Amino acid sequence: MAGPVPTQKAFDRSIVEGPLRPAVWRLAWPTMLQNLMAGLQGIIDHAMVGHFVGYTANAAIGVSWQIIVVVIVFAASVFTGMAVLVARFAGANEPGKVNRVVYQAFLTAAGLAVVLGAAGWMAAPSLLNLVNAAPEVHTEALPFLRTMFVGFIGMMMFFMLSGAFRAAGDPHTPLRLGVAMTVLTIAFNLVLIPALGTVGAAYGTVASSSLVSAYGIWRLMRPESVIHFQRGMSLRVDFTIIRSLFRFGLPTGVQGIAMNVGGLMLLRFIGSLDQSAAAQAAYAVGYTELFSLITWTSVGLMGAAATIAGQNLGAGKPERAIAGVRVASQIGLVVAAVVGAMFLLIPRYLLAVFGMADPVVLDFSASLLRYLSVSGFFVTVALSYTGGLQGTGDTRSPLYISILSQVVLPLGLCLMFQATIGLQASYIWTAIVAGHVARCVLSVARFRQQKWLGIAVDIDSPKSSGAIPDVVAAGTASPPSPESPVPLRDATDPAARS
Repeated sequence: MAGPVPTQKAFDRSIVEGPLRPAVWRLAWPTMLQNLMAGLQGIIDHAMVGHFVGYTANAAIGVSWQIIVVVIVFAASVFTGMAVLVARFAGANEPGKVNRVVYQAFLTAAGLAVVLGAAGWMAAPSLLNLVNAAPEVHTEALPFLRTMFVGFIGMMMFFMLSGAFRAAGDPHTPLRLGVAMTVLTIAFNLVLIPALGTVGAAYGTVASSSLVSAYGIWRLMRPESVIHFQRGMSLRVDFTIIRSLFRFGLPTGVQGIAMNVGGLMLLRFIGSLDQSAAAQAAYAVGYTELFSLITWTSVGLMGAAATIAGQNLGAGKPERAIAGVRVASQIGLVVAAVVGAMFLLIPRYLLAVFGMADPVVLDFSASLLRYLSVSGFFVTVALSYTGGLQGTGDTRSPLYISILSQVVLPLGLCLMFQATIGLQASYIWTAIVAGHVARCVLSVARFRQQKWLGIAVDIDSPKSSGAIPDVVAAGTASPPSPESPVPLRDATDPAARS
């Protein structure tokens, strides 16, 4: 006799009911640990290529990741739109809508991965020239960058799966996927980097992300999953949902591009310095890797804040959304204090992990870490409140904040220094800190205005014409146009790979 048919796992209602601080922590710690593991993976990659190849390989991986992240952030913008919808529908306890949204995000991500991967392969040499990579860095970076683009789909699916489960209130599945990918990448790289050099790190990342993503997609087919691709559900492309994904997600994609283009332009300024290869290596290790101890955990808090804010707004409890974002930022400040103390007290020991022995590189790196020990406090608060804005559906305000704080301000300062007193590494580090401070202040101010209270979401059109009321401001008869921005005066974005 057949046993009972398993049903889809229920949503975690403690997110919208009961004590708030434990609910935030239950969401935050798996996401923080997952992102910390991802940062650890990058640190291990850098340490291995630094020992086996040299600091030019560190610079090559750092420059390549700056380029890759620009592409990933744009493509993954649909995941922000997905998370907004999933969190709202999970908070309203509507599993059918959650499943439909995630399936359409899966189809969209697969298509984008193929198109952008092919384009990235062809454009890789020009992209490296754009960031002014030193000749020896260019030689190491080109095969790494092209390999990463070929295996783009594995990373895309991994980010899609992580965002979907987290927004649905299940942070443990993304943690398991993240730990598995980190362990597999380290295992692959222990073999591939000594044998193949810098490109071996790319092969290891592509292989691990592809394997883990395949397992995660299989999980979506299981009925005991909190998200379930049910047998008999429609497999057709649903442009109503896809337009909703992009309507919420594209501002975040443009935001990410703006942030990371700002990072690429900073690399151009660093490339114009004397001893540019050493300075780029210091930036790659100090900012991209060691600072990720703060940014990756803060990105985890951003995801937790987005889920808390989105689900509680969907459940009609905005006061819990506000308090939850505040709790997430408080957790981040503790992490920033601990990591910042390490940057100040033991910088040379941290750099030694990467095989950093060149005196010039060490001087550049230690100087950068002193500045980043201050930046960490502002970045973690900014990311928590960015998560609150995005989780409630206000994805446009962080876009304006990013353009102002991560592009206009730091690049403007670098141009000013270059044109007046001459550019030095310490001036670039100052510009980075100034951008982080501005982002923090503006993000907190925008969230506290509570304009997000009037944002509503839906994926079903009430009209046969196919009009999509994705964003409806309270008191208005129709949704605003995507070309109608949130006023810049009210607005103010890890990090490389954040």
